Amino acid sequence: MKRKRIEKRLEDLKVRPHLIDYEKIYKEFQWEEVASQFEGLPGGGLNIAHEAIDRHANGVLVHKTALVWLGEDGQRREFTFMQMKQESNKFANVLRSLGLSKGDRVFTLSTRLPELYIAAMGVFKNRSVLCPLFSQFGPEPILQRMVRGDAKVLLTTKSLFEKKVRPLLDQLPQLEVVLLIDAQEDESEKVRSLARLMQKASDVFEILPTDPEDMSLLHFTSGTTGMPKGVVHVHKAIYMHWMSGRYVLDLYPEDIYWCTADPGWVTGTSYGMITPWLHGITNIVSEAEFDAQQWYKILQDEKVSIWYTAPTAIRRLMRLDFDPLKTYDLSSLRLVQSVGEPLNPEAVIWGMEKLKLPIHDNWWQTETGGIMIANLISQPIWSGSMGRPLPGVEAAIVQKKENGGIAEIIGPYKEGELALKPGGPSMFRGYLHDEERYEKCFVDGWYLTGDLAYKDEEGYFWFIGRADDIIKTSGHMVGPFEVESILMEHPSVAEAGAIGKPDPMVGQLVKAFVSLKEGFEPSEELRRELIGFGRKKLGVAIAPKEIEFLPSLPKTRSGKIMRRLLKAREMGLPEGDISTLEA
Repeated sequence: MKRKRIEKRLEDLKVRPHLIDYEKIYKEFQWEEVASQFEGLPGGGLNIAHEAIDRHANGVLVHKTALVWLGEDGQRREFTFMQMKQESNKFANVLRSLGLSKGDRVFTLSTRLPELYIAAMGVFKNRSVLCPLFSQFGPEPILQRMVRGDAKVLLTTKSLFEKKVRPLLDQLPQLEVVLLIDAQEDESEKVRSLARLMQKASDVFEILPTDPEDMSLLHFTSGTTGMPKGVVHVHKAIYMHWMSGRYVLDLYPEDIYWCTADPGWVTGTSYGMITPWLHGITNIVSEAEFDAQQWYKILQDEKVSIWYTAPTAIRRLMRLDFDPLKTYDLSSLRLVQSVGEPLNPEAVIWGMEKLKLPIHDNWWQTETGGIMIANLISQPIWSGSMGRPLPGVEAAIVQKKENGGIAEIIGPYKEGELALKPGGPSMFRGYLHDEERYEKCFVDGWYLTGDLAYKDEEGYFWFIGRADDIIKTSGHMVGPFEVESILMEHPSVAEAGAIGKPDPMVGQLVKAFVSLKEGFEPSEELRRELIGFGRKKLGVAIAPKEIEFLPSLPKTRSGKIMRRLLKAREMGLPEGDISTLEA
């Protein structure tokens, strides 16, 4: 894998002095210091919406823009912190008038509309539980999640309701109310107009005492097979959101922030809603899906300074033979972060070449609720590395012992499973209705992530692959990410996905699926060239033996290449849960 140390002058990055000494902040960090940043409820406890919205609306940021919404049709709407407080109060009152209270699940199925973000804060205020769904889900994954999540209320639009939900109503006996964002009149006692209910609702709402351990969010994540898992998070998770906003996203009061993630997955809530508002930051939300020119225009026109996006989006931008700085004024942009799957080294280098900024990778999971390992703005980047653990996070590489326990690996460059010490504020508190599966995640005082990695002598972690993705060929253990990253160094390759294909001679041979950049066409000559390129870079033993060209690779909406789906299709096996497959 290409390893390149990338450093930028700290004065160019406007890094705050207290962020520079990683060793000191890691050693001296205390969660009590983070807790002191929050106001707390007047009646006691900790509530996400109060800390993210109301305390700013009640203070000096009352008239500051909290949300800038950019519609697909060119609309642009702004909401101050006071307006967000008032509108989310109304939604909380709507829920209360419908009989919803603490712990009741409110599902959302919507594109990125302002009402979705307002509703999320209203749900937290009512101490109900927010359960976001992808707007591009089909009926079956919607049904699975709503049944498993005990849905009482669904917030959606008229078109999504007609296409995907109405046929399911007979199978959702627990669903009491459907709120239609864009309906002007109630259809029935069950199918209601949100606008009419909001019009009648008071903009004054008292948040009742909220325990920091009260459930706040329920996100569903898919496994290779079986039903989706409902991942439970609590209000106290904001400790991690605030801290990572400070140390990873480096948020200043004057920053303009844009997270491109959909709220249907955890980044879109943790870092597309909660984190910027905890810091009183103006948050950009674009309704439209990916369009390279439009994205650059948003960065320019909105003067975005902090941009949090995904490797799949970066790879799409890399496909274009285009120099963005010659067309767009991106002088406000000072930090680019990426998450979703490991960021290939070539993408980090592309950022330096095309944006004049390194792209900072970070690592976390739906289960961890917040960023755990990251390349901090104040630290050098090793391209291809996940970075180093955040303050308050203890990470290690472990191996399973014969007796069923685990042992921590001491020393650099030794491969094993990435593990975290549990107990952090944003770590999940369970899988809903599946305590046994939850308990299996923890062994000998560690949370096992299922990701294989190693650590170097400077404490940077390096991703190898998911434990169930590792390829065993001729006695070698091959991480697909390394193969994919090498192939992406070839000028023709936009994306690559590697799998192990059963072979009677070597156990598994490495097969790679490749999508090409604009201007390149699949050919037998190019196939042979890529195989030779892989052998030169990786060696004959672990280089791909077969290469297949695809127009695009199957990915989740969060940007992860679905290697298991590539393998299932290659071998004619059941595809398992594909509800998170990118449309």
